[in-house]
Amino acid sequence: MATSKSAKIEAEIGKVKAKISEQQAKLKELEQRRTEAENGEIVEIVRGMSISLAELPLLLQRLRGEGTSGQNVPKSAPIEKEED
Repeated sequence: MATSKSAKIEAEIGKVKAKISEQQAKLKELEQRRTEAENGEIVEIVRGMSISLAELPLLLQRLRGEGTSGQNVPKSAPIEKEED
């Protein structure tokens, strides 16, 4: 007895769903590894800054309050012209 078209399609659907499930698990693992790597990089940067643990929250608050986006460039004062 020959397998019907719908049964073949159903079998293919099952295979695709299994592959999708595997890929979703792989994606979740990769995202977790990326987060761990980013956290490690952040820790290295902070340790390299020689900031005490007590000073770190204050620094982060200041950065958030200033609205900086990672660049901390002081603005120069405007030049005033002397009037004669």
